[in-house]
Amino acid sequence: MAESRGEVEAPPSGSAQGLPGSTGTAPPSSNPLSRKLHKVLETRLDNDKEMLEALKALSTFFVENSLRTRRNLRGDIERRSLAINEEFVCIFKQVKEELESINEDVQAMSNCCQDMTIRLQAAKEQTQDLMVKTTKLQAENQRLEMKAQVAGAFIGKFQLTPDEMNLLRGTRDGPITEDFFEALGRVKQIHNDVKILLRTNQQRTGLEIMEQMALLQETSYERLYRWAQSECRTLTQESCDISPVLTQAMEALQDRPVLYKYTLDEFGTARRSAVVRGFIDALTRGGPGGTPRPIEMHSHDPLRYVGDMLAWLHQATASEKEHLEAMLKLVTTQGVEENVQEVVGHITEGVCRPLKVRIEQVIVAEPGAVLLYKISNLLKFYHHTISGILGNSAAMLLTTIEEMHLLSKKIFFNSLSLHASKLMEKVLSCVLDPLLQLCTVSASNLGTADMATFMVNSLYMMKTTLALFEFTDKRLEMLQFQIEAHLDTLINEQASCVLTRAGLSCIYKSVQQHKPEQGPLANLPSLDSVSLKAAMVQFDRYLSAPDNLLMPQLNFLLSPTVKEQIIKQSTELVFRAYSDIYAAVMNPANEYKDPETILHRSPHQVQSLLS
Repeated sequence: MAESRGEVEAPPSGSAQGLPGSTGTAPPSSNPLSRKLHKVLETRLDNDKEMLEALKALSTFFVENSLRTRRNLRGDIERRSLAINEEFVCIFKQVKEELESINEDVQAMSNCCQDMTIRLQAAKEQTQDLMVKTTKLQAENQRLEMKAQVAGAFIGKFQLTPDEMNLLRGTRDGPITEDFFEALGRVKQIHNDVKILLRTNQQRTGLEIMEQMALLQETSYERLYRWAQSECRTLTQESCDISPVLTQAMEALQDRPVLYKYTLDEFGTARRSAVVRGFIDALTRGGPGGTPRPIEMHSHDPLRYVGDMLAWLHQATASEKEHLEAMLKLVTTQGVEENVQEVVGHITEGVCRPLKVRIEQVIVAEPGAVLLYKISNLLKFYHHTISGILGNSAAMLLTTIEEMHLLSKKIFFNSLSLHASKLMEKVLSCVLDPLLQLCTVSASNLGTADMATFMVNSLYMMKTTLALFEFTDKRLEMLQFQIEAHLDTLINEQASCVLTRAGLSCIYKSVQQHKPEQGPLANLPSLDSVSLKAAMVQFDRYLSAPDNLLMPQLNFLLSPTVKEQIIKQSTELVFRAYSDIYAAVMNPANEYKDPETILHRSPHQVQSLLS
């Protein structure tokens, strides 16, 4: 404080006029006051922040610059410093008291914490097992939560919800909605997904789920089949509407071919009765309000009658095919088209009997060749048209129409044949009868063989000419009978000629006319051994060359077949005559000595030579 005061009071004691002129070049002085003064003068207040702060603080209470205030400045500063220090002490005392209070609180807290630490340590020692168990339970809880999540995901993927189960296991007569098919699709998906489990170590679970889904599928398909069957049974009206649910049902049932087939059969049976009833109504009652009129009312006009029935069946067949295609439009299995054709064929099968009966009545009534021809073409046209709907399957309706077409053609050709035969009969009567009469008159003056040859040739020419034409069967039969009669004449003549020229004719007649009471044949003049041997010489010549004994009339026959027939049958007559002679000679009752030397050829040998 002494230095401060000396520095403040320096300006009054120094030369005020010497200060501005000081340049700092004066020689240094050994006076301490001068050095201090120089030090003060050299000080730059603008760079001394502490000095500036001190002056700023001084300005707050040093308001008057006088001699008195300057002299008292040191005391004022000391007193102010003392006051500040006292204030500081007072404030610090409060701080100390607060700190002591805080220290007491902290000490109390420390004691409390130590107590708590001790108690916690004791509690920790006492609850160590509980903590271990708690830790284990927490870990177990986390593991169970994870298992619960996995189980939930597993159940969500491989199990159905209660609502889905209720949909699939609904009542027997309960309705089927689209939600049912969604649940059924989920069952299929689960059944396919569960195969993944079979490739893991969860095979038992996979098998159980697969078995459960399989049983549920069978139950669902059985219920769906019963519902579809019931729906099909209601489709007995002439026009039916196929619901989208039934279409979805057929799509689902395609996975069960047996139930799918039974449902189609049920649909076919229901629609068959509807089509039959509609056909009978169209025949007898007509349309609504009598328009169109009943088809039976046109039965007097065969062509329109048959045409109206076939047109109605064509329309009904097309409609039934459209209904079936609408029901099976979602089915993707192979053979849908064959199923459609088969069911439509079954549906139309019921009308075949009434249709066949009515068309047969029209055809059998023989309305005339022209109408029969038109009906035949009409049946052929509708057979082609309906076959485009039913395909090439062996549908009974197509078979019935084809049978009626063949029947109409048959009756048509029979009618033509009848007319043609009547016409041909008149023509033949006018031409053939006079010609036959002329041939008979011309041959009346000829010999037996010549007459027979002439008539055979004439009749053969007539027969071959008429054989080129139809409707001449009766005339051909008549000509054939006449030819056979003349052939018998030629055969007998040829056989007689051979026996006569071979020397066996008289012998054969004697053997035929011989009676036991006349005695043995060997005693008769013309049947002795010598006569027989002479006849056998001539017969041997015939056997060596049978053609040398043919009648010349046979060479004039126009038909080689007829000539061969005459030669063959006449040879058989000669063989039978020789056999009778041989049997008579070999008979001991006729008393021939050494008959083997008389007739040295057996009938079998003769037959071989003649054949």
